[in-house]
Amino acid sequence: MRRLLIAPERIAALTAGGQEPAWLALEPQEGHYLERVLRFRPGDRLALVDGVGQLWTAVLEPERRLRLEQSPEAPLQRQAPPTPLLELAMAIPKREADLVWRMATELGADRLQPLLAKRGAPGERCPLERWRVIVREATEQCERLWHPQLDSPCEAGTWLARPASGIALLATTRRDALPLCSQRLRHLAEGASDSALPAGIRLAIGPEGGWSPDEEEQAEAAGWQSVSLGRSILRTATAAVAGVALLADWRALRSASCRPPSP
Repeated sequence: MRRLLIAPERIAALTAGGQEPAWLALEPQEGHYLERVLRFRPGDRLALVDGVGQLWTAVLEPERRLRLEQSPEAPLQRQAPPTPLLELAMAIPKREADLVWRMATELGADRLQPLLAKRGAPGERCPLERWRVIVREATEQCERLWHPQLDSPCEAGTWLARPASGIALLATTRRDALPLCSQRLRHLAEGASDSALPAGIRLAIGPEGGWSPDEEEQAEAAGWQSVSLGRSILRTATAAVAGVALLADWRALRSASCRPPSP
């Protein structure tokens, strides 16, 4: 069943209206997507998600309206937020940022932070609204119930200098004795109790020219742990996708190990 992501405040407005059944008026771009792109006709069914863990089914009616098949207060599915929170911070590359945000969303990243690094692309190469559309479409396509948060670009040194909570990994290269990201994750798993998960796990990916010495120093002073993603020197986009895949797999394994056994 095809999915449409609707802002949670619009669902809340239906609840406040107290209508039975609940009717949702589509915005112009939503109507165009269903009728022109997907070729939906009145009577066709779809899934409606609010991006904060809830799903309903709905029927397309004439005049570009959706009729919810469940009450707004009683969705068909309700999912707790994923834990720990998985965050990707990436220095804006000259190319392929669109691809990274899409793939990171599909892989399970919960928060996306564009960074303006000293050796990265300039700030004018940050089409934030287009990126948000890409993240939204990727959320619908990969059938996630939680919509990732894409933050506004921030100067890398300033952002990395903030105290790092949870697990914070800084991907870097050309330094001796750097632990692999996978090794660091394995070590963290071995050092944690079976029932404890960190509040969040963050991965920062630098530009293709590398982090500046100042950026690395600021990050490590704030508690970031420097790691390597392997012997090869990777493009920013490659490193970001590979790193998120590692973190998502680690989170899935840790969550499974902390889940209580079935009765």
